[in-house]
Order: sequence, then structure tokens, then C-alpha cells
Amino acid sequence: MFLGMGIPELVIIVVIVLIIFGPKNLPKIGSALGKTVKNVREGMEDGKEEISEGPVESHDDVEVIEDEDDADAPEAASTDAVFCSKCGAKNAADAEFCSKCGNKLN
Repeated sequence: MFLGMGIPELVIIVVIVLIIFGPKNLPKIGSALGKTVKNVREGMEDGKEEISEGPVESHDDVEVIEDEDDADAPEAASTDAVFCSKCGAKNAADAEFCSKCGNKLN
């Protein structure tokens, strides 16, 4: 679980963290770390759900022609899409996190 780290290594890490941040800031650091782990787990669960939904419907009979001027422009908004405010990526309407950057969607 700890990637080959034993008790002595963990004690050294805890002592270094105490020296750097001090005992007063440890609850804040623990809380922030806990929230981060929770968000990462939620993001990973969302990714697993998207993968398990199966492949997206294919439209082989439609030819896509991209204009060089519009290559970097975001796609037209539709009712079944949400765009990330951080990176501009298009996401499903029910997505909680951006599929490109992981930012929480509104």
C-alpha cells in the first residue's frame, strides 16, 4: 500500500511536514488533502461510467470538412453539451467534471 515504505520512512516524512508547516496548519493541510482525494475519486468514477456506457454513435455517412479559420473555435452549443469554463472542451450535459482537464463543471 505504501509502495515499499516502512514505519521509519513515514515517521521521517511526518517530522519533515511538521517542521515545514507547523502543528497549527496540519488540520488545514489534512482537510485540503482529503477534499483533493475525494474529488479525484469522483472524477475517476465519472470516467469509469463514461467508459462503461459504450462507444458513441457512429455517423459514417457524414463527411466532416474543417475550415482552417474555424479549427480552434469551439463547436456550436447544443442542448446536450456543456462547455468547460477553464479549457473550453465540450462535455455531456450531465457531466460533473470536464473530460479534458478535470475541472468541476457548473
